[in-house]
Amino acid sequence: MKTIREMTEQFGVTSRTLRYYEELGLLDPERTEGGRRLYPTADVVRMKLITRGKRYGFSLDEIKEMVLLFDKDRSGRAQLERTIRYGDEKLKEIDDRIRELKEIREEIVELRGEFAEKLNQTEGGNKDEQF
Repeated sequence: MKTIREMTEQFGVTSRTLRYYEELGLLDPERTEGGRRLYPTADVVRMKLITRGKRYGFSLDEIKEMVLLFDKDRSGRAQLERTIRYGDEKLKEIDDRIRELKEIREEIVELRGEFAEKLNQTEGGNKDEQF
């Protein structure tokens, strides 16, 4: 069992974030008699999945669906199938973004070359000329 402080330190999140995940149903900490939250191993595992999912750009709704599927299907099959589907979608988004960034890079390289050429042509001429 981990305290809220231990969880915030381990995962680099605020206590407010942990409480928000609890409100969403992603975490289900136990409570002491004094009302302090104690996170069982299952919540630590869920936080690892949440953290990884956020790093990979998944929405909280997608993460919640993937995480909670295991509770509905203990074989893990539904969770794995959904995770693969979301992973395929995310890979497509990444590939599209890479293509877009490559196009932008090529345009910048081309414009830079044009600007450098123009600069070379103007070195002997009027220094006030703008690109």
